Amino acid sequence: MLIEHRCTDAEAATAALADAIIDRLRTALTERGVASLVVSGGKSPVPLFARLRAADLDWSRVWITLADERWVDPSSPDSNERLLREHLLVDRAAAARFVALKSAFATVADGLAASAAALATIPRPFDVVVLGMGEDGHTASLFPGAAGLAAALALDNSASLAAITPPAAPHPRISLTLSALLDARCLMLPLAGATKLAIYQQARETPDAMRWPVSAVLTQQRVSVEVWLG
Repeated sequence: MLIEHRCTDAEAATAALADAIIDRLRTALTERGVASLVVSGGKSPVPLFARLRAADLDWSRVWITLADERWVDPSSPDSNERLLREHLLVDRAAAARFVALKSAFATVADGLAASAAALATIPRPFDVVVLGMGEDGHTASLFPGAAGLAAALALDNSASLAAITPPAAPHPRISLTLSALLDARCLMLPLAGATKLAIYQQARETPDAMRWPVSAVLTQQRVSVEVWLG
């Protein structure tokens, strides 16, 4: 099921999204004693992270990981892990249990097994998965035109992670597969700007996962998807 939340602007959408995530994490802590959150990197989520890290939660029982990561050193400005450590895993959220996707192996292929073992320590189904979408229709690091995209999008693929080399973006990537992303109680997709809105509408109305990988998320029937438009 796909649910759209239309907000007056990006700030209002971020505030409402943050409240929704916090409510779901609080419910998970109350009902199951632990909670798990998957987030995306990039600049767009920074205002969201600022709201989340201030939430009055027992963060010591919250597990956090990334939907994808560039295979770079965690000290690199391009590292999503670095972004989280600077903008999310601070203040109250500093107590959260963070599981990194990047390991010490030289290549993504070499590190897949170690990363999958680390990911397997997180309580699943994930309580919330927060995705992003690029202007080419990619989500996580599932890029159109990437070798291995079809396998990473296959719903019967039991692997939790995939090695992806984007055709037109820097750095090899490690990404949760579609089946792993859908091992969740809820998916949330915030979108802002006319260009992304147009791509979203195309991906929803004329789905083609190889052209717009995000359409595989929008059209699947396993997990509800909440889209936050601002």
